[in-house]
Amino acid sequence: MVLGKTRVTQDTYLVGIGVSPGIAIGEISLVDQRPLIDESLIEVTEIEDEIKRFHRAVESARHQLKKIKQAVSRQQHLREHLYILDTHLLILDDEMLIQQTEEQIRRQFNAESALTKVLDQLRMLFNDIEDEYLRERRSDVDAVGERLIRILTGVSERSLGKIGTKSLVVAHDLSPAETMQMDRTKILGFITDKGGRTSHTAILARSLDIPAVVGLESVTSLAVDQMPVIIDGSTGVVILNPSERTFKEYLARKQKYEFLEEELEAYRDLPAVTADQVKITLRANLEMESEFQLAQKHAAEGVGLYRTEFLFLGRSEPPTEEEQYEAYCRILTEAGEESVTIRTLDIGGDKFIPELNLEDEANPAMGLRAIRFSLREESLFRTQLRAILRASSCGRVRLLFPMITGVAEVRACRSILNDVQRDLDREGIAYDTNISVGIMIETPAAVIISHLLAQEVDFFSIGTNDLIQYTLAVDRGNEFVAYLYDPLHPAVLRALKVVCDAANAAQIPVCICGEMAGEPLYAMALAGLGLNELSMNPACIPRVKRVLRQITKAEGEALIAKLLALPVSKDVTTMIDKEMRARLPDIFEQPLI
Repeated sequence: MVLGKTRVTQDTYLVGIGVSPGIAIGEISLVDQRPLIDESLIEVTEIEDEIKRFHRAVESARHQLKKIKQAVSRQQHLREHLYILDTHLLILDDEMLIQQTEEQIRRQFNAESALTKVLDQLRMLFNDIEDEYLRERRSDVDAVGERLIRILTGVSERSLGKIGTKSLVVAHDLSPAETMQMDRTKILGFITDKGGRTSHTAILARSLDIPAVVGLESVTSLAVDQMPVIIDGSTGVVILNPSERTFKEYLARKQKYEFLEEELEAYRDLPAVTADQVKITLRANLEMESEFQLAQKHAAEGVGLYRTEFLFLGRSEPPTEEEQYEAYCRILTEAGEESVTIRTLDIGGDKFIPELNLEDEANPAMGLRAIRFSLREESLFRTQLRAILRASSCGRVRLLFPMITGVAEVRACRSILNDVQRDLDREGIAYDTNISVGIMIETPAAVIISHLLAQEVDFFSIGTNDLIQYTLAVDRGNEFVAYLYDPLHPAVLRALKVVCDAANAAQIPVCICGEMAGEPLYAMALAGLGLNELSMNPACIPRVKRVLRQITKAEGEALIAKLLALPVSKDVTTMIDKEMRARLPDIFEQPLI
């Protein structure tokens, strides 16, 4: 027994967030060396020297990242992720980070303590962001902060590339830079206390095809070097000190998973159609242009959701029209003949309009955000619309407005769009005059009047993540009520049915771009609802495609009719689970716990 460790019995099951699928079996390599911070105050006479020490640490961190970037650029399979290191280099130049740390040092805090206080403030800003994908960008700030603190406290940099034997890494957290340095022949998988599904480390794990489970909170307090462990990156299950029986069960499951992966490769270039030849377009959700290669790898049919927020984050002023135009053009050029659905800004505006004081909003999720902010700050909105319209001459664009709750909002958006188009006409600037305009359906209000909204737009895109939260009045980030967040709640299914019926009656396409779209277990029911498109994390496309090709739309309609008749979500889950496992046992095998 190791001092400070909780005793682990045989078959100790933990459940975290599975962020990279696959099963790994082996022994633990514990790399949990966190710096200790001395919070003692410094003398006034030491302030200037301490500021210089901080700046030397920033320069040292910059040198480390550039060195890693140079090494990574020589690895073909990682080049597409170099933007992550560029992001970290930009964070090192962030005026808020530098100036506020200096300010704290002038209050007689030492550099590492001052930096910690500033990092806590930055984390709070990210915690207030409703969108999970954007909220997870705080992990990049954490990664840069920890690198600086390691330098300031003299703790040597960890290098996962130096692990000598095949093992599974256990750490409190891993930065993207550390993940990039993993030797795939030595590291079978990794497990962390911290992390989320959309962090850059998770994205890298999927790209590297390394099974990973994050967000376990306290695995480092249980893990011991060379302890046997099993991780399932698909379900988020981690088993410490597995028994022989459990080992054999998971070994068989691992072999089945690897066989299925090989089989799925044969589906890559096949069309996404049901067995009765009903076409359902499978598109990719992208956060940034560099992820398009992953979409191509999994044969995505264009981009169903391109989040423009990443162009706006990490800066004190919004990007210029030219910066946005160039970014949109690059991804449209990558997409070629396929369309790219560009969503307008979907965050609050306090980052760029400080006098709004949005941090004081009692309920920011229902406050001045998304299209509400864009309509209020019309100049910013016009700039983004000009950039998108100009970019439409580079490829096929679909324009998407977020968080619509009424017809008046749609008409206001269209009025501004028409004005911008007239301006471009007067200036002789080319754009797609037939650009498709759609709206996000993510509030109960939009569901209830979807038949009216369908008369105003060219397509619907259902954001199930927010729709579920708003419909069920559940903040899934709140640990006390997160269990109520249920995609298969009867109210959610009925809401989806109402929207799909309205879209189909108006003969406009309807897409789901939330996490529901990428869950193979739901594919048959979604086909039965009458969805024309599903947009998801690119890695989910092969499994969803395989399910769709083995069911008929008529079977989906029969299933959804039965599901809609059930009053309790647990019964819905049981029925859909039983139905899919019976039809496709090789994909939906019985869970082991």
